[in-house]
Amino acid sequence: MKPTVNLLAFDLGASSGRAILGRYDGKTIALEEVHKFSNGPDQIHGNLYWDMLRLFSEIKKGLQKAMQLTDNQIASVAVDTWGVDYGVLDQGENLLGQTFHYRDKRTDGLLDEIFNKVSPAAIYQKTGIQFMQLNTIVQLYADRKYRPWVLDNAKSLLFVPDLLNYFLTGQKSNEHTISSTSQLFDPTEACWAKELFTALDIPLDIMSPLIFPGDTVGQMTAGLKEELGVKADLPVIAVGSHDTASAVAATPLHSTRDAYLSSGTWSLLGMELEAPIINEHSLKENFTNECGVGNTVRFLKNISGLWLIQECKRSWDRAGLNISYDQITQAAAAAQPFKCSVDPNDARFLSPSDMPTAIREYCQSTNQPQPEDYGEMARCIYESLAKSYETTLGKLEGLVGHTVDTIHMVGGGIQAELLCQFTADSTRKRVVTGPIEATAMGNMLVQLMAKGEIANLSEGRELVSRSVPLKEYLPR
Repeated sequence: MKPTVNLLAFDLGASSGRAILGRYDGKTIALEEVHKFSNGPDQIHGNLYWDMLRLFSEIKKGLQKAMQLTDNQIASVAVDTWGVDYGVLDQGENLLGQTFHYRDKRTDGLLDEIFNKVSPAAIYQKTGIQFMQLNTIVQLYADRKYRPWVLDNAKSLLFVPDLLNYFLTGQKSNEHTISSTSQLFDPTEACWAKELFTALDIPLDIMSPLIFPGDTVGQMTAGLKEELGVKADLPVIAVGSHDTASAVAATPLHSTRDAYLSSGTWSLLGMELEAPIINEHSLKENFTNECGVGNTVRFLKNISGLWLIQECKRSWDRAGLNISYDQITQAAAAAQPFKCSVDPNDARFLSPSDMPTAIREYCQSTNQPQPEDYGEMARCIYESLAKSYETTLGKLEGLVGHTVDTIHMVGGGIQAELLCQFTADSTRKRVVTGPIEATAMGNMLVQLMAKGEIANLSEGRELVSRSVPLKEYLPR
């Protein structure tokens, strides 16, 4: 009987982070959440930041718990997180300032300034990335404009998962999939778009060596091993360190007519391709070409997802309602259909002080009835998301040149079964959901490939199909 291989994935999202233990017995992989912690922006004088040192402290707690559960028998560790954000190290290898949150308002209005220096067509031709004010290119332009001393004194730029890997190993690198989210990376040549660095006065020499999913970042430092009581060498593996790259890696895609929909704080709808699609049509529709596991391209569109529900619930909790997500979904199912709708990507929903108020104001400004209670508000959001998926899917089919047969939905959002059914209804497509823990599962698949336990991504997806239940929704 094959001995169990224990793997540890740290999956950090915009609202929470988890340490998830995976046990692979040669046929299936079983996941166990061993530590969960909150995440989210800290607001100081109007700016939004991530608390990277607290996040690393939580990672250490997760490591200790996993080591206790496995009697120190963990084969490897890997980290995945959200994209675009970064930390900067100074000449002494210390953090130079706090890490900004991608919703921070310092990037407001800066895309137009960038376009005065480099045309949108030139940026897109080089990077194939959709334009969003939260992209790394805009954040670094904000650094050059508002705090130039940071870039002037920087030695290294590390994206969030790279920074956490540096804390673990002392090794600096920029992983391929997370780098591709920056809008400073050329996915065709797999290198930095040097012309953009020059045009925007961003120093290219602060970027670290590129590594790829399956590479070893390094071994856990001796000091950290001593602190945590780790007895053996513990390799840290580069995976699809952008969480969507890991989620797509674990999506059981079996056909070139399969699309994926990663559903969480963000909704990411797209297809897995062998090469980027970068042309005037994909630019017009603002589709993105991010790098995936196994030298694939994730051709997709970012849609503001369950962020709208999450922020509504935060407001309702502050008001003392204290309702669960199940209660919200049940109330939405009972609410009047199609009373009102919103554009989930409207700028007023990016970082409002009160999401329900922002939604009501949107409805008022577009001459629609306003949702009157949380059930109507949630139904409005779910129906609007499904409608945006329908619209995006139609554009996706036009860009790739063929129709989609099945949408594979993965991630925590699939627990909102009402949204899954609305997606099937609105798109008129078969929807298959699962796994919920797609990101952690994809993280572990790459660890298994790095260790030679599975051969490739196709074999990994078969492993996923054997290990987790899948559910089908048909259009009504």
